[in-house]
Amino acid sequence: MREKLQQVGGFLAGMVIPNMGAFIAWGLITALFIPTGWIPNETFAKLVGPMITYLLPLLIGYMGGKMVHDVRGGIVGAAATMGVVVGAEIPMFLGGMIMGPLGGWLMKKIDEALEDKIPVGFEMLVNNFSAGFLIVGLALLGFVVVSPVVTGISNAAGAAVDWLVDARLLPLAAIIIEPAKVLFLNNALNHGVLGPLGVAAAEETGRALHFLLETNPGPGLGLLVAFYVAGKGMLKDSAPGSMIIHFLGGIHEIYFPFVLAHPIMIVAMIAGGFAADLWFVISGAGLVATPSPGSIFAYLAVTPPGQHFPVLMGVLIGAVVSFLVGAFILRVNPVRETEEEEEATGAVSAVPGLGSN
Repeated sequence: MREKLQQVGGFLAGMVIPNMGAFIAWGLITALFIPTGWIPNETFAKLVGPMITYLLPLLIGYMGGKMVHDVRGGIVGAAATMGVVVGAEIPMFLGGMIMGPLGGWLMKKIDEALEDKIPVGFEMLVNNFSAGFLIVGLALLGFVVVSPVVTGISNAAGAAVDWLVDARLLPLAAIIIEPAKVLFLNNALNHGVLGPLGVAAAEETGRALHFLLETNPGPGLGLLVAFYVAGKGMLKDSAPGSMIIHFLGGIHEIYFPFVLAHPIMIVAMIAGGFAADLWFVISGAGLVATPSPGSIFAYLAVTPPGQHFPVLMGVLIGAVVSFLVGAFILRVNPVRETEEEEEATGAVSAVPGLGSN
């Protein structure tokens, strides 16, 4: 079972890691040009929405299909992903992870069934039309079925977090938030649930704890340090560059493939998030707005006077706990260099600044 989970995790990471350059580009554009960014620019900020809504999910869908059935599978996977993208109001990274491999696998099966049965001279015609008909069916399936299911998962996670907030069990929200983040539902949770709750709370007290729950860069930093100290292979080599992008740049998506490649590491993320959130509750910490992006610099920018110690201490606690738990897990249950995992982690070297070169 553990090997199967690692294989699945390695495959999921393999869809994301080769596209990390695009994630970094989107993150930098977001960090620089949105209204709360370092260099606000209304014109350049128009790139942010289309990139996260269309470009990144389509790239994930293409890579998922390509891993199953080469370029032909990638094209079908990307086009099929368009159905879930159009049918949802949240970024469909998870939808791309479903439709991409599904499209590649179905295209592979169709090509195998038609092999040696196509009359000479009709190969291109049959191949193009078989792919076209398959794309139509998958796009409609994604729009009608997959997109509502993924949206429902996101809404259910948000409702659970909302219930924990109302029940004054905020630290337990990490049990939902951290796995949801790794499945790329972070923006839906933060901006769809926690952000509005935080705005309402901040109107009364001038600050809100809700802004700290999903955006805390501490647990992610601790995870990456754990991989650097106790990990091996390309995951270890890529950890230092990922730390900079995550903690200073605020691009949390950079560490998601590390967890996907070794799913048990989600325990370290939950532990770090729980410990940090517990501290935030005890100390009464809060921010005046959502840190955007979730970097330490953005945290400092929206920390109200007198709140720097509790806020920064929560970031430190999250990092330390996540590191200790993550390093222990990696020592006891190290990453196995399966063929699937090597393929996924080997893609890191193709991303400038993330490899060991």
